[in-house]
Amino acid sequence: MDLRHAVASQEQGWYLKLMAPNVKGPGYAWLDPSRLYCHPQALQDCIEDLVQPFQDEAIDLVAGIDAMGFILGAAIANFLQKGFLAIRKAGHLCVETVSQPYRDYSARDKLMEMRTDAIVPGLRVLLVDQWVETGGTMRAAVQLVEKQGGVVAGVAAICIEDSEGGSWLKKHYKWAHCVPPHLMPQFNAHYLDSFQAFDAKRGLQ
Repeated sequence: MDLRHAVASQEQGWYLKLMAPNVKGPGYAWLDPSRLYCHPQALQDCIEDLVQPFQDEAIDLVAGIDAMGFILGAAIANFLQKGFLAIRKAGHLCVETVSQPYRDYSARDKLMEMRTDAIVPGLRVLLVDQWVETGGTMRAAVQLVEKQGGVVAGVAAICIEDSEGGSWLKKHYKWAHCVPPHLMPQFNAHYLDSFQAFDAKRGLQ
């Protein structure tokens, strides 16, 4: 079935099968999670699954990480009726910023920055990204929030892999992702069973 005919179900994380595998080879991420955003019920269920663990938490602000974290972060902020803060790659904000170096999932050294007028000491921030593979990007966002006296209320992503960095985040912060425990071995191995039925030209068959 293609995206237009994908049927929602009550199975936890049913929408994960909509994600597309990498067909372009090295230099790209191993999958494209954003395909599930094209299905209205999949996007809604994904947001609800990420928010559920934080329903009883005090959250003042949602922050999304450049760039794909903007989509989920803004959607979660809207769901929670909270403000949204964009954490940017360096060089895009024309206001006063604080910065943090980090190494991303592709082992490239980068610089992340955040405006200095959005967080006050004690403000509780939910950090959102699309995916956590090595954990370097999310950890840099944590450091930016904490540098300014903010409190990280939690971290959320479609998947937080069981890498060294991902495991560190899970140990030190409240976290949420969409992957049921029985599917985690596939995600950690970077190959999903659902890929077998995937046709790059026509979607899921």
